[in-house]
Amino acid sequence: MADDWIDKLLANGTISDEQLEEAKELAASLGIKVEDALAKLEYVSPSDIGQAQASQFGYEFIDLNTIQIPSSVIEMVPESVARENIVIPISREDDGSLVVAMHDPMAFEVLDKLRFIINREVKVAVAPKEAIQSAINRHYGQSETESVDSMLQEFTETAIDFTETEFAAAGALLDDDTAPIVKLCNLIITEAVSMRASDIHIEPFEEKVRIRYRIDGVLVERDSPPRRLLGALISRLKVMGSIDIAEKRRPQDGRIKTKAGGKDYDLRVSILPTNFGQAIVMRILDRDSIKVGIRNLGFSEENYRRFQSIIRRPNGIFLVTGPTGSGKTTTLYSALGELNRPDRKIITAEDPVEYCLPGINQVEVRSAIGLNFARIIRAMLRQAPNVILVGEIRDTETADMAIQASLTGHLVFSTLHTNDAPSSITRLIDMGVQPFLVASSVMAIMAQRLVRVVCPKCKENYKPDQGELQQLGVTPDQSDSGNFMRGKGCSHCQHTGYRGRKAVFELMMMNSTLRDMTFRSEPAQNIRRQARLFGMKTLWEDALDKALLGITTLTEAIGLQQGGH
Repeated sequence: MADDWIDKLLANGTISDEQLEEAKELAASLGIKVEDALAKLEYVSPSDIGQAQASQFGYEFIDLNTIQIPSSVIEMVPESVARENIVIPISREDDGSLVVAMHDPMAFEVLDKLRFIINREVKVAVAPKEAIQSAINRHYGQSETESVDSMLQEFTETAIDFTETEFAAAGALLDDDTAPIVKLCNLIITEAVSMRASDIHIEPFEEKVRIRYRIDGVLVERDSPPRRLLGALISRLKVMGSIDIAEKRRPQDGRIKTKAGGKDYDLRVSILPTNFGQAIVMRILDRDSIKVGIRNLGFSEENYRRFQSIIRRPNGIFLVTGPTGSGKTTTLYSALGELNRPDRKIITAEDPVEYCLPGINQVEVRSAIGLNFARIIRAMLRQAPNVILVGEIRDTETADMAIQASLTGHLVFSTLHTNDAPSSITRLIDMGVQPFLVASSVMAIMAQRLVRVVCPKCKENYKPDQGELQQLGVTPDQSDSGNFMRGKGCSHCQHTGYRGRKAVFELMMMNSTLRDMTFRSEPAQNIRRQARLFGMKTLWEDALDKALLGITTLTEAIGLQQGGH
């Protein structure tokens, strides 16, 4: 009976007798099952084996990639049980029984264990082993054989107390890959990467340690480790980042190089002493995230043409403005990537150098030895570059040097921290730069923000209510032609309705009228009014256009309007 499904595969010609014999030999030598050996030799796909086994035992065969499992069903089987036995709950029947997907219908002991744990009748469906494992990763939100949740459970149940002296004595433990605290740190980083987080925040409070990930710009709280683990957690992360473990009173910075999901990642570590201990923020730097083509940044057709014409000018200053985390670096690196040709010399001055760009000379600011932006610009001009990137204009000296570089025939890219494009003009003048220098050197200023993109897996059309439309000043014509979308929430987007982000832009091209106004130091609102007459779209107008196209939602656009931009 047990091998009827193999007879079926032989009968329908899926496998031959020779292939079966080879699989049996391999199974005996490796100590694995015949079906695993057949799949390993690639004579049969796991899906074919599953279908054959399902039909033999009268079970249903399920393609887990095409079904969405409700979270209420997932919660019925603890994650540790699902991972250990490679089973996943699929649905709840009307009679209260639970349908679970298994890869081995003969594993009766697993069924008995499940019935005991969840205290209800369990029915079986069959699915390939790999499909079940990836479904577990998808629905329980992990990508490792072990999860942060189960690790924390283990720590909570064991009453080991980590005192400072024990950790000083057991320094070697922090480098031992099998030590629980080392595994926990690795799992936190791997989980954050698998959830597409940009930052990991570990914050100590009186009773607990809070761990949060920033995903698509929004902080999401994860399970909290016990308060007594804080010292061990911080010590391990400091060891990974080559940071002094003994120093606890001063802010510290470091860098961790690690591998997660088969890819290399850099983590920029910042440690801040707080009232209840040291807080850590790790910025995850994914090298692939900056390899965004200019086409994919989110430009409208008109702004794309303008941007392309700006970065191909021989000289002048191009400023990108916006708060921290608004994607300025990605935009400028995309522009440099487009200009990075053998016939051009490109030098950057950055604080710090976050991503290494092949073919570009990158210099890091070192304030401790007096190597600031202004000194680097002065030195880099002697290197005869065509294009210069200045990480940020923070003071008059840097601004003056950048302007001098643009007036002597260099194309200069830089960033400023202002809310919108027109106010960058007044910011430079407020810094002490002469208005005539600003007027003659700046060729364009672009403000940008990031808005969340509607999840492609669960998006649906909807009709926004009149209040939302009126708040954004949407005309009836726009409303009728708009393709409004929103996400219902699924495992693909962690039930937020959003997955990923795109930039919205406010691109102000300088012309003779705007140069005149700059020369006369006119207020930002006058410059803004004039720029809009010349066709500049504001940040929230660009966000509204993306909402009308169904790329983002009206809620995200309203957020920009409320920001007063």
